Amino acid sequence: MSSAPEVTRRRAWLMAARPQTLPAGASPVVVGVGLAVADGVFAPLPALGALLGALLLQVGTNFANDYFDAVKGTDAADREGFTRVTAGGLIDPRRVKYATAVAFTLAALVGLSLVALGGVPILVVGVASIAAGLLYTGGPYPYGYYGLGDFFVFVFFGLVAVTGTYYVQAVASLSAGPFPLGVPADTVTASALLAGAAAGGLSTAILVVNNVRDRESDRDAGKHTLAVALGYRWSRVEFLALVGTAYLVPPILWLGFDHGPAVLLPLASLPLAAGVARTVCTRTDGEALNPALERTGQVLALYALLLAVGLAAPEVL
Repeated sequence: MSSAPEVTRRRAWLMAARPQTLPAGASPVVVGVGLAVADGVFAPLPALGALLGALLLQVGTNFANDYFDAVKGTDAADREGFTRVTAGGLIDPRRVKYATAVAFTLAALVGLSLVALGGVPILVVGVASIAAGLLYTGGPYPYGYYGLGDFFVFVFFGLVAVTGTYYVQAVASLSAGPFPLGVPADTVTASALLAGAAAGGLSTAILVVNNVRDRESDRDAGKHTLAVALGYRWSRVEFLALVGTAYLVPPILWLGFDHGPAVLLPLASLPLAAGVARTVCTRTDGEALNPALERTGQVLALYALLLAVGLAAPEVL
């Protein structure tokens, strides 16, 4: 009987970083950039800082979840999800913990440049984002274990990420002054909040797929995700509601706000979303939901790109 192939150290770190989740970090920034272009407040350096900070926060959160789920005993050997490097013994827990600290420290350093520009609002957002990443599975009350993960993902990977990206560009372009203590006028818009709700809906849908797949093992391990509380039927209703919210936003932006019909471009990704929804509504096993998890990330990435293009098109064409 042949043994499983050995995982290289580089491969193990890549598995820990979970690059398949990076669309959840990058996509809201892409949307915020598209909206900034549409409103004539695009600022390349703040946009780049927002993107780099978002990706570092995502990787740091992935490392933290890998570490804390392992030390809390949540990741059992029979889980159906992607391999966790700490629980699987591929990387020493102390190294994963150190990598978590490094990722969040780098995110904080990137954030300092944005704080100098955006003032107190960005300082609050930055501190809250790092805390949210650590406390999802860490700390005395890991909110991801108590059914609050969906809410926090919607807020931080949707509303906060899109409006924060738009805000730092608007502050720079509108010359709001050094280190604002509050939110200057015209730096957070209704369109940004709507676009944030769309990104948050699809980002949270990724988490729902993950938690539906892990529902039985999470329940047995005492991890009370919203999927554990709701059961399969209502978790699927949640998934459909989140995805549906995202696809309602482009028509609202077109009909209710000053955006052209190009903003409807994200609807072109609807067939891909429908295919994922069929899987989520009929399957619970990792064999089906692991690919569905990746495809949900692809839906988010494609949707965000199309929305950004649709928003920016009237300004650049």
